[in-house]
Amino acid sequence: MQRILVVDDDPGVTNMLRRGLTYDGYMVDVAGSGEEALELARAHPPHLVVLDVMMPNMDGLQVLWRLRAEDPHLCVILLTARDAAADQVGGLEAGADDYVVKPFTFEILRARIRALLRRSEGETADVLSFGNIVLDVTKHQVWQGEREVILTAQEFKVLRVFFEQPERVMNKSMLLSRAWDPDYDGDDNIVEVYVKQLRQKLEVNGESRVIHTIRGAGYVLRAQ
Repeated sequence: MQRILVVDDDPGVTNMLRRGLTYDGYMVDVAGSGEEALELARAHPPHLVVLDVMMPNMDGLQVLWRLRAEDPHLCVILLTARDAAADQVGGLEAGADDYVVKPFTFEILRARIRALLRRSEGETADVLSFGNIVLDVTKHQVWQGEREVILTAQEFKVLRVFFEQPERVMNKSMLLSRAWDPDYDGDDNIVEVYVKQLRQKLEVNGESRVIHTIRGAGYVLRAQ
């Protein structure tokens, strides 16, 4: 059974997440401070940490640095009310795997947790969905409602990266590292080209935009 450590100084948040994640089948530890989180992580090493950023004494980024020093491969999702693009980029560059902004829905956080844990175990879901768009990994098919969206192999790779981490802001470098071959050494502006092509194909009948540009930060898969 996988263990999740939830760290937040708001008991309402930790209680809600403990109930929801326990119901989903995880072992859940909760901490109300950075110091308590580090003690719990050493006593009961988690598979994943959901970590609030704004806490007194030791903030979430300080906790993140210490967790990373002890386990470089630990999955960490930052949970915070800081929604500025610079804050999100800073959190990711500090070592977080993902970033969820408060207020949040439990369903979105649950999806992020499952995606991170799958990747850490080398697993991949056969079917991914977001809104009315369904991506079949095995068949390399994409459906938007009842309409099949015909994509090239590379367009499919890029869209799959977005679907594996909905609501996560990703810059060009992150997308290149996940959707292109490791030996690709071309211009990173190719990402803009493929995002534009995906938008054209997903919005051909006036559908709402799902791949949004976050100025100065990158792109995100998000409902309108």
